[in-house]
Amino acid sequence: MKRSSDARKRSFVKALTYRVIIIVIDVVVVYALTRRLDIALWFTVVRNTFTIVAYYAHERAWNRIAWGRR
Repeated sequence: MKRSSDARKRSFVKALTYRVIIIVIDVVVVYALTRRLDIALWFTVVRNTFTIVAYYAHERAWNRIAWGRR
């Protein structure tokens, strides 16, 4: 039982740290291209919002597909 709980926590922390890395990369790249922090932050918020929604929709769609399941 402990192992399953550790795995969930580990997966959550991995997902969280990955998202933080992506957010930092977004801000740095857009700022480097535009030299405007307001645009970099706006882009990052919009992009990550749409990415989360798209990922959720993608997951829900794949839940309806039986391919690859046993």
